[in-house]
Amino acid sequence: MDDDKDSTARGLAQMEGYLLWNAEVEEARRRAARFTGELPWLTTAQREDVERVYTAERVAASRAMLSRISARAMELRGEYNDRYRALRARCVATAVVTACAVSCTCAALTLLTR
Repeated sequence: MDDDKDSTARGLAQMEGYLLWNAEVEEARRRAARFTGELPWLTTAQREDVERVYTAERVAASRAMLSRISARAMELRGEYNDRYRALRARCVATAVVTACAVSCTCAALTLLTR
């Protein structure tokens, strides 16, 4: 059952990524068309070439940015996992010390009241 949920979550994440990337590519195409729209002296072939190059540059820049963001997110995940493990270890140690202190106190009181 958990495997089904995991695969569904992965599938949804992949679909979301696909849709977001397609939206980014489409935005690059719109910007390219808007850019060439301000250059009325271009021939149709020149306009298509400029739009293709502009779109490719924009997509490459977006891909590089996403790679940097992804790498940083992975670094942060590692840092937060390390901090969480350290915090969890301290909390467990504190709980054990507290339980031992309470046990020792109860044992001492029991011995003193006899």
